[in-house]
Amino acid sequence: MTVLFGILQILTLVVILALIHRPLGDYMARVYTSGKNLKVERMFYRLIGVDSASEQSWRSYLRSVLVFSLVGVLFVYAIQRAQAVLPYSLGFPAIPQGLSFNTAVSFVTNTDWQSYSPDVTMGYTVQLAGLVVQNFVSAAVGIAVAITLVRGFARRNSGTIGNFWVDLTRGVLRLLLPGAIIASIVLIIGGVIQNFNGFTDVTTITGATQHLPGGPVASQEAIKEFGTNGGGFFNVNSAHPFENPTAWTNLFEIVLMLAIPFSLPRTFGRMVGDSRQGRAILAVMASIFAVSLTALTLFEALGGGTATSLAGAAMEGKEDRFGIWGSTLFATSTTLTSTGAVNSMHDSFTSLGGMMTLLNMMLGEIAPGGTGSGLYGMLILAVITVFIAGLLVGRTPEYLGKKIGPREIKLASIYILITPTLALAGTALSFAIPAVRADVEKTSIWNPGLHGLSEVLYAFTSAANNNGSAFAGLTANTPWFNTALGVVMVFGRFLPIVFVLALAGSLARQEKIPATTGTLPTYRPQFVGLLIGVAVIVTALTYFPVLALGPLAEGLH
Repeated sequence: MTVLFGILQILTLVVILALIHRPLGDYMARVYTSGKNLKVERMFYRLIGVDSASEQSWRSYLRSVLVFSLVGVLFVYAIQRAQAVLPYSLGFPAIPQGLSFNTAVSFVTNTDWQSYSPDVTMGYTVQLAGLVVQNFVSAAVGIAVAITLVRGFARRNSGTIGNFWVDLTRGVLRLLLPGAIIASIVLIIGGVIQNFNGFTDVTTITGATQHLPGGPVASQEAIKEFGTNGGGFFNVNSAHPFENPTAWTNLFEIVLMLAIPFSLPRTFGRMVGDSRQGRAILAVMASIFAVSLTALTLFEALGGGTATSLAGAAMEGKEDRFGIWGSTLFATSTTLTSTGAVNSMHDSFTSLGGMMTLLNMMLGEIAPGGTGSGLYGMLILAVITVFIAGLLVGRTPEYLGKKIGPREIKLASIYILITPTLALAGTALSFAIPAVRADVEKTSIWNPGLHGLSEVLYAFTSAANNNGSAFAGLTANTPWFNTALGVVMVFGRFLPIVFVLALAGSLARQEKIPATTGTLPTYRPQFVGLLIGVAVIVTALTYFPVLALGPLAEGLH
């Protein structure tokens, strides 16, 4: 019955995503190509002094992204430091400087890494005005950047790639806000709490007193999943019954995570005028997702040692109401979408199961990736794929009628190198600097040895890819991790955006080249297979040596 129920969950998820893929993808294409502004949007543009009809070059667009994000970091930092004097602080003190910096950067970069227990650290004002607001706008920034790259392929002889303030506003008001409102209502119906009650004291059947937390949870849960943000209102995240009460709410939250990323390829196909291109990208995403889910489920279902074999299943760190299949489906979705939410403790997965969650992030979270980041990451890999294919047949590589020359391939190559460099450098420095290593081993790592290395590697991989999930078992609220992970999150978010926007600008300036008999068809199964191979070889294999020292060695031990 467990296997049957797990298969039915997956089939239900596939059917739902198939039903919403086309309408949601088409709707997003209309959102970002419409020439009309809503009344509330026009009011906002007048307020900030933006001409919605004026477009920006890629450099101007980048400056807008960076300035907006910097203001976000400063505001979230300030509101945390002022928490003690804010309403609905629940009596919590101001958040320490190092943790405030880490959290501000985390939520602005769509990482949502949490080095603290939210329900006993932050009051409602900080949660709502600081973190939830960033859940909306950071997701909208990711989608906006992806749309600029799509415009780069779609346009010809253009020096502009759109208007950041228009893309941001439309993403929030037309897409994320309506979706989050609907999702919040569904979650409340499913039993997720939504109140401002603070803590309620109840007497248990044994006569003890228990403090039950309240809070506006459903509204935060909805956008955290729909915007592939991650994080959580409670310390155990989506494993908490107030955040994720039942098996069907668990499946609904997975749908929320995958809805936008799996629909964006349809948006891409519509905007470039060839839906076949969108279906090819979707096929790559779906194939990688299916393989990853199958492997993770097998590793967890078969167990990883004598104890789990005798117990009948690897259920440590998993909720009974979700089981192995509900946990692995959630874990695959969250680590392949940059969501970072967890409904089970990845630290308690089998060694090879934990390695799969790491690999999902190491791929660059492209299957289907975060809101926007997954699509532009996959398109970068498509550029590299056509370049490789062009070398094999001795032709100038082209993609969607645009030449992939030295400038384009340099930008794509640097993009690919950024996150591995950050993740591996952060992990290496944690053990290479004597004073830092002593603190990491003494304070942060609870499980020394191979597993301890995996915990540190997971933390920096999560930060560099702006995922935000944690292996658990690692105390990250220390000066080193608050600072190092914060810096990695900043570079992991904005350096790739620099090169994506530069590539978008370069492509938009080009004239389209008509297809010839020698043009590589980029919508056929051959290209899909080649793109899958490039995605695995160029990204995941970069990490093989360190995986051999950590989870792979632990799993084969």
